[in-house]
Amino acid sequence: MSTSLQPRFRTWLLQGLNDRATQHAGPHRVEPEEQHQHAWWKVMCLTGVDYFSTLGYQPGIAALAAGAVAPLATLVLVALTLLGALPVYRRVAKESPRGEGSIAMLEHTLPWWAGKLFVLVLLGFAATDFLITMTLSAADAAAHAVENPYAPHWLHGQQLVLTLVLLGLLAAVFLRGFAEAIGIAVVLVTLYLALNAVVVGVGVVDVLRHPHVISDWHRLLFTEHPDWLAVIGTSLLVFPKLALGLSGFETGVAVMPQITGDPSDTPGNPAGRIRGAHRLLMTSALVMSVYLVLSSFVTTLLIPQKAFEKGGPANGRALAYFAHEHLGSAFGTVYDLSTIAILWFAGASAMAGLLNLVPRYLPRYGMAPRWAKAIRPLVLVFSAIAFFVTWVFDASVDAQGGAYATGVLVLITSASVAVTISARAAGQHTLLLAFGAVATVFAYTTATNVVERPDGVRIGGLFILAILLVSFASRVSRAFELRGTTVNFDARARAFVAETAKCGTLRVVANEPDARDAKEYRQKAAEARQVNDLPGWAPLLFLEVTVDDSSDFEADLDVRGEERFGYRILTVTSSVVPNTVAELLLEMRDQSGLVPHVYFSWNEGSPLVGLLRFLFIGEGEVAPVTREVLRRAEPDVSRRPLVHVG
Repeated sequence: MSTSLQPRFRTWLLQGLNDRATQHAGPHRVEPEEQHQHAWWKVMCLTGVDYFSTLGYQPGIAALAAGAVAPLATLVLVALTLLGALPVYRRVAKESPRGEGSIAMLEHTLPWWAGKLFVLVLLGFAATDFLITMTLSAADAAAHAVENPYAPHWLHGQQLVLTLVLLGLLAAVFLRGFAEAIGIAVVLVTLYLALNAVVVGVGVVDVLRHPHVISDWHRLLFTEHPDWLAVIGTSLLVFPKLALGLSGFETGVAVMPQITGDPSDTPGNPAGRIRGAHRLLMTSALVMSVYLVLSSFVTTLLIPQKAFEKGGPANGRALAYFAHEHLGSAFGTVYDLSTIAILWFAGASAMAGLLNLVPRYLPRYGMAPRWAKAIRPLVLVFSAIAFFVTWVFDASVDAQGGAYATGVLVLITSASVAVTISARAAGQHTLLLAFGAVATVFAYTTATNVVERPDGVRIGGLFILAILLVSFASRVSRAFELRGTTVNFDARARAFVAETAKCGTLRVVANEPDARDAKEYRQKAAEARQVNDLPGWAPLLFLEVTVDDSSDFEADLDVRGEERFGYRILTVTSSVVPNTVAELLLEMRDQSGLVPHVYFSWNEGSPLVGLLRFLFIGEGEVAPVTREVLRRAEPDVSRRPLVHVG
């Protein structure tokens, strides 16, 4: 690539990223630009390419798993959707409106590093859900294309290659931008729902014209099951196998930042965005529920049971089979093409979820490179992972089904637990019982799925392990960065800096606070003057950093000026000591126009132990780490604060 193209390519690739590589954070930090937003119904189409595309296989799965009970089992699924998942995610949308999903509600359930590990595990399951959605949907679309009777002969046996091509096209759409992805989703969802309306409508008319099929179904139902109690029991038992019909809710809240809110919305109260998300969730759930119930009744009553079995013409494609049989090959082919298109683009919903979810956690934890806050590099990374997963599973739909179901169910269960905890904290006892019941049902469903398809947990475990390894490697590699998102000195702190600098040299004593009594400050000042040969008249400014939660990476640095026993002290709370000291020294340099001198005492003990203490509890070898952070942050030696150790 020529040198003239490199800057333009980098600008295009990192568009939307506020690059701080050459400047430290401060009160004049530029906030990232707002992303383009869209009407809620358009965003619904983006999530709907995943949610609505399950119509392609859900009726067939229900008929194969439940037989004549399939329509009633589908009613159970719809009831749990409208009375369980929908209220849960409406609550999630209200309490986590910035796209973090239910994970944000659980983030602070556990303290310190345990909370971060918990989030990384949930992100592992989210990655399992979203990435397998991309690969499985593309593989399913490729399978439909290869198995179509009109497909050219050279396409047969090329399912892996075709799947990789579809994933590449999906990546190209997102490299263009979210607007293009949403525009395509609107067209595909509108066309697909319209064609399904025709298919289901024709089926309902056929049932009404031939009412004997209802009595035949009723007779078969009670031939297989002696009474209604057995029918209901079977419906409940097979429900876990139908749980894929619940996909799409987590994505719906993950893409909330894409929804246009009201002009009066504020970051603390985006009421318009929340209302739009509620409409998105309600509308998609109602539309899907109607289609699921009608399609299940139509296919169960009008398609022979043998056709649903493995290898049968309706296996995994009940509505497509019905369209060919009842509406002719021409309409059936159009329906097939629509199904292939929406299955391919179902990965767009998953990609959108990943692009909204990952940058809100890993970069903030210091567990991803800074460029992970930009969209296009993430698109390339996620696409590369999708390519690898597709290659490993040889584009097999069946091999990926367990991981997909596990990811979906774990996320819905975690959301149910999150809103249950939220209701308990708010003292809402009725909602506590209701959400607790929903959480119990989903926990049972998840456990049943894990027992029946343990491969899903194994695959999810590999994703979790990969995220943990990459996250901690990134955290270590970024250990010497400046970490303040903002730096603010109060009026008294600014005055202390200005008055200390009047003598022509800004001398700062780094103090690890202990008793904070007169003896501590007197001894520290005397030690600094003696070891560094400082004159008695030279004013000293103490700097004290208190570590709050060392598992955090970034923090707002609010510096307060205090005076104790005649000594002037700057105090700040942060997640790490040396990086904060370095950042504040740079800010004091900019305020005073003088290069500060900072004075430390050597720590006793093993340097290796000190380094580990720095990495995990934010303290340790403060002096050498501070110097290294300054060296990386300020390449100009003449402007770099001077570190003295004695």
